[in-house]
Amino acid sequence: MNKTIIKGIGHYIPDNVLTNQDLESIMDTDDGWIRERTGIIERHVVTKFKETTATMGVEAARKAIRSAGIEPDDIDFIIFATLSPDYYFPGCGVLAQRMLGISEGECGALDIRNQCSGFIYGMSVADQFIKTGMYRNILLIGSEAHSLGMDYSTRGRDVSVIFGDGAGAVILQPTENETSGILSTHLHSDGRYAEKLAFISPGCHGGYYADDAEKYGFSEDPLESVFLTQAMLDDHLTFPQMDGQFVFKHAVTKFPEVIQEALKKAGKKASDLKILIPHQANLRISQFVQKRMGLTDDQVYNNIQKYGNTTAASIPIALSEAYHEGRIDHGDLVCLAAFGSGFTWGSVLLNW
Repeated sequence: MNKTIIKGIGHYIPDNVLTNQDLESIMDTDDGWIRERTGIIERHVVTKFKETTATMGVEAARKAIRSAGIEPDDIDFIIFATLSPDYYFPGCGVLAQRMLGISEGECGALDIRNQCSGFIYGMSVADQFIKTGMYRNILLIGSEAHSLGMDYSTRGRDVSVIFGDGAGAVILQPTENETSGILSTHLHSDGRYAEKLAFISPGCHGGYYADDAEKYGFSEDPLESVFLTQAMLDDHLTFPQMDGQFVFKHAVTKFPEVIQEALKKAGKKASDLKILIPHQANLRISQFVQKRMGLTDDQVYNNIQKYGNTTAASIPIALSEAYHEGRIDHGDLVCLAAFGSGFTWGSVLLNW
């Protein structure tokens, strides 16, 4: 059976920089507060009307395609991971296909909505397709344009100061080389805590989960829309919400567990890792995981300081940067891991 390798990789970061000092001018926060709690110094945001989740994903994809030495028409499947799609539907996969000019080939396009874990889930799905021989050139994209849906006010500061925009992409191919490729992937979820980190409204839940129907302005009239109500707009209920301490508590437990799960499967130890690239959720989480696993600074890659949390894009951006900085070489043992909304979490262990 074939193994799956990352043949090409690339990332794209929008030019606009939003610093902690910039946020100080529009909400009640300060640079020290943000750095202490998250490690973030700045993040990048898209240029409105010129950049979207799909366009950034395509820019990253073009770099990955060039890196792999293939042409867009060689791609036979697309996987697009995001929580901030251009449209509610259709997904960004077909938009990327169109922008890359490969629609005539009619390759399949799959959208993954696993938020922070989206890229890990996408790697696992692609790995199965590659191993069974169904596809030979899979384009996997993780891209986010959070800034277009954030509440940049004191009311929304606990969430909005954390997130940034960007995209990363890889080309996945089969190999018969036993010294390279994905060794294993591990996926988990726990839906009991879905609302602890969620974008609840607008949505098609129809008030099913609402503790207070009146709060959201839901009507008993079966023909009156409950997808988006005036109350949601008036009371600013159309933004992401997060119980930060609760998420942190679970992340620092599940991150080490799922990394150790991958290492145990391969018969490896933490000391064997050349580099761990965690989802860039919070620098404090990464530092906690590093300490718990006994890893050195050289073994853990962090770039949240520059970009904030780019959810589905954070791992491919960090992986691309680490590779282009010379931090990863052929044969190196690399672990990717993520935890996020759902809750969902997972890991990928591979030899580069």
